[in-house]
Amino acid sequence: MSAHQKKLLLASTSVYRKALLDKAGLVFSCASPAIDETPGRDEKPAELVQRLAYSKASVLAALYPEHLIIGSDQVCVIDRKITGKPHTFDNAFHQLRAASGKTVTFYTGLSLYNGETQTAQTLCETFDVTFRSLTDEEITGYLHREQPYDCAGSFKCEGLGITLFDSLAGRDPNTLIGLPLIALLALLRQEGINPLL
Repeated sequence: MSAHQKKLLLASTSVYRKALLDKAGLVFSCASPAIDETPGRDEKPAELVQRLAYSKASVLAALYPEHLIIGSDQVCVIDRKITGKPHTFDNAFHQLRAASGKTVTFYTGLSLYNGETQTAQTLCETFDVTFRSLTDEEITGYLHREQPYDCAGSFKCEGLGITLFDSLAGRDPNTLIGLPLIALLALLRQEGINPLL
């Protein structure tokens, strides 16, 4: 990294998002933002994840004024209902049962906040996952093996979660892991950061 290149900060301590940035060859540090993630009344999924991604990045700007701050948030929509991380076996079981045989849309918000200029580039990427018809035994077996209780949608697509799917559709499969990496790299290039140079 050159002396004049901006520092990167991931506004998250997610091991999944960290792994994606590592995969892209980026040098970064992490900080955990404290924000209220309660959805607004009648807030649409794309609006919610963009607002939360922006909030996560901008709240850290005062502490990291010389950084480009990466904020991200994700929800999935099952039967027109916004769903987040399950946190428990029972919630995950009900999420996967509700998703069985259906197409579920994941909304991932991304915000790149420039602490120096106090401006942000914010967007939302969607990704569709069509689940095959799952038996209760398959759901239980999957949850006991992978325990994806900290993942929106109750699965880890980079692990055994792939066994739950019939098909995937979207621009960037990294979006499912919680960070639209292709879009982020494009935003970073606009800020003068390119891991290839």
